[in-house]
Amino acid sequence: MKATTSTTERGGAEPVAETFARHAARARARLPRPGGLRGRLLLTVVVAALLSAITATALAYRESRDAVLKRAQNAAVEDFRNRIEHLAGELDVPTELRSMAHFATEVSSGLHDSLVVVQYRDFTAASDPSADRTRITPALRAAVRAHPRVSLQRVEHDGQPWLVLGAPVGLEPPARGGDSAQPSGIEVFAVVSLAEEKRDTAALVRSVTTGLLPVVLLAAVLALLAARAVLRPVRKLAGATRRLAAGELSTRVEEKGHDELAELAHTFNETAGALERTVGELRDQEALARRFVADVSHELRTPLAAMTMVSSVLEEDADQLTPDTAHAARTVSAETTKLARLVDDLIEISRFDARAAALHAHDVDVAATVRATLTARGWAQRVETDLPPGIRARLDRRRLDVIVANLVGNALRHGAPPVTLTVRAADDQVTLVVADHGPGLTSEAARHVFDRFYKADSARTRSEGSGLGMAIALENARLHGGTIELAPPAHGTGAVFTLRLPLRTESPS
Repeated sequence: MKATTSTTERGGAEPVAETFARHAARARARLPRPGGLRGRLLLTVVVAALLSAITATALAYRESRDAVLKRAQNAAVEDFRNRIEHLAGELDVPTELRSMAHFATEVSSGLHDSLVVVQYRDFTAASDPSADRTRITPALRAAVRAHPRVSLQRVEHDGQPWLVLGAPVGLEPPARGGDSAQPSGIEVFAVVSLAEEKRDTAALVRSVTTGLLPVVLLAAVLALLAARAVLRPVRKLAGATRRLAAGELSTRVEEKGHDELAELAHTFNETAGALERTVGELRDQEALARRFVADVSHELRTPLAAMTMVSSVLEEDADQLTPDTAHAARTVSAETTKLARLVDDLIEISRFDARAAALHAHDVDVAATVRATLTARGWAQRVETDLPPGIRARLDRRRLDVIVANLVGNALRHGAPPVTLTVRAADDQVTLVVADHGPGLTSEAARHVFDRFYKADSARTRSEGSGLGMAIALENARLHGGTIELAPPAHGTGAVFTLRLPLRTESPS
């Protein structure tokens, strides 16, 4: 009972795991890649949003800071001027140090207890005698001496901003514009802190900076949505292209809208249509050519049989002929045999093209069949065989004979001895390996060795073979549900062909 339950759980877990892995793979495929169109579009939008946000923040910070400082500065100047106008009448000129200190204290009380310094000739009094006065720069002192109005300067001291004001005191109450009727020689300076304005500006910057992240995230989400809308037709077009490349020439994509993607889809459909027409014409021409070759081969078969019979008779009686006539008879016989073999190969390959090749499978002894093939062609002494007895398979004897004859014949003609042939059976397959010790095939020849009429040596225009032997061997192997493979080149060995056929090949019903 436990074992049954465990098996059921395993059987249910595997599909769930496969489904999860499949969904995870799809999710990974949809993730933006740095080099992909989605990734580039997302990166562009995010960078543009980030730059826009930073620029807007910088502009807002500058304008806000200037506005805050200007407002604080105007308020400080107005308070400073009013206090001087209000208290100037209490000063006697020439004045004394105690009156100057009292005046500084009174002015400071109207400026939020800011430092106020009163200067008269060589006397100086301050609202806070211990305060640092270096914030009153010589440039500001010179401006106060040169101009009757309020002068100001912003300075940095110990990392803090300060507004320093300065104005001369007139003998009579100054006009609203700040001009004194007569200079008294008294100069008043005030040092006002701008720390509060700095904190307000910093708080504004923090608030705007905090809003940057949501803005960038929102831009990224919008970019993903835009990329999805743009890439959906691109993915459909890519899928249609893959189906077209796989041979589905009737593939078309839907043309929606009037934008560039619709134009691209229209171009794809036009190209696919042209390709389908061209391929159809080529297939028709190929079918006509194959039909012509098949018809000609069949028409040649009967006269070739008569020619072969006559040439064989002449060759048998060649010893009774004159030397020249005997040579001609043997040449005619050999060429007629080659022509007959070529016609037979053409007829055979035509059957495969017309899908008329039939498989007649029987229970055969593989070793005996291979040995009979070698003996029938006189190759038994030229091939080193390793044929274990008892390997039986359900195969088409005639087609197996054709495969073995082509593989061994090819090795004997174009390879070098010793040519070996090995048969093994394992994993419901029978494997037949034909190897020679020649120079092997070049990479170019290996790519085309199963092509029809291909000859590795371009200078070899005539040979005993028709150029169809390897193609016919491969077609026969495929008809059994098997394959023929050429092993990669290796040091010390020539061409090595491996035939793999199923042990139980059934004839089509």
